Amino acid sequence: MNRSHPRRLGVVLVSLSLAAIGCSAATVSPSGASGGDATTVAVTLQEWAVLPASDSVPAGEVTFTVANEGPVDVHEFVVLRTDLDPADLPTDEHGAVTEAGEGIEVIDEIEDIAVDASGEVTVTLEAGSYILLCNIYDEGEDEAHYTMGMRVAFTATD
Repeated sequence: MNRSHPRRLGVVLVSLSLAAIGCSAATVSPSGASGGDATTVAVTLQEWAVLPASDSVPAGEVTFTVANEGPVDVHEFVVLRTDLDPADLPTDEHGAVTEAGEGIEVIDEIEDIAVDASGEVTVTLEAGSYILLCNIYDEGEDEAHYTMGMRVAFTATD
């Protein structure tokens, strides 16, 4: 009876688990030279989704590293603080979010991220509810990216 196979399988499984943990830590991770409380969140923008590596972070300083994977459209990244549902934000006649609307606070944004480009924004988030979205309205194609689904709930916790 060969007992080395179960041990090798165990070693492989442990190695794969450690590799998976390493990949997760690379997309949402504490940062700061002094080991501070800052957090980095990788975000992917694509037609028609906003895909953060995590849907929540500890309250405090957060750096969003945002990549536009297109494949066609320029996108932007907006961080809003609101208790509204992501699908229920006030919109204008084109379907773009009215950023000065009641119950909405714009925290910050990265405008016009080209396909295959990226940007970064660092914000301080208080504990609460947020929405990450693309709020571009393309007049030529009559597309409001928010209406097309480019929005997601996000939370900062105590």
